Amino acid sequence: MGAAGSSALGRLGLPASRLPAQPRPGWLAVTALGLAAVALGTVAWRRARSRRRRRLQQVGTVAQLWIYPVKSCKGVAVSAAECTALGLRCGHLRDRFWLVIKEDGHMVTARQEPRLVLVSITYEGDRLILRAPGMDQLVLPGKLPSSNKLHDCRLFGMDIKGRDCGDQAAKWFTSFLKTEAFRLVQFEDHMKGRSSKKIFSTLVPNYQVAYPDCSPIMLLSEASLVDLNTRLEKKLKMDQFRPSIVVTGCDAFEEVSTSQRL
Repeated sequence: MGAAGSSALGRLGLPASRLPAQPRPGWLAVTALGLAAVALGTVAWRRARSRRRRRLQQVGTVAQLWIYPVKSCKGVAVSAAECTALGLRCGHLRDRFWLVIKEDGHMVTARQEPRLVLVSITYEGDRLILRAPGMDQLVLPGKLPSSNKLHDCRLFGMDIKGRDCGDQAAKWFTSFLKTEAFRLVQFEDHMKGRSSKKIFSTLVPNYQVAYPDCSPIMLLSEASLVDLNTRLEKKLKMDQFRPSIVVTGCDAFEEVSTSQRL
């Protein structure tokens, strides 16, 4: 039986031990090396083409970064921040991770208590320092004792947890707002956020939201604000929208179409 017959039997699945040993021609080794080179070249070409498709295109420049630790209170400008699934983070500063509530757990924002926008925040190490007109400063630790009470809070008809920040913080906000008894709570990473599927339509990804109104990060361009103000008698300022990221170098409302493409 010749080499061709032996190859045919091998393809049919006969054990190699029953076939007579045959010397392999040198051209088979050359062919194998050639096929391997072609395969490697194809993989490299596909990867290069994929990288070309994924090449980033600049659509704007980040002009400002803001973190609003306590919902409806003043923001803190930062030079750098980590973009997490629950919003911007800079050290112990987390965006909208603190919330003023009524004793029954319902949220309190500047919609109900406009004086909240007068509360300013700075941070030193792992402490938040709150100041307000006519009030001594309030110092909050970045991490609360696990023994502090957990509250069932209510935001826009949805339930979410919050760790009580203590009686001192409760008295501070109650004394400043002067309308009823309030408490301050803090969201923690292990807590379950509100589902975006219950806030938006089913067309958006299913992500978690802590105490922001409806999304972990709000992005706004300077051009959009300029465009809006051309149609208003009373001009608005950027901080009235409380964006996390302010972008420049793009057309008005381009941040909306760009985010939808992403």
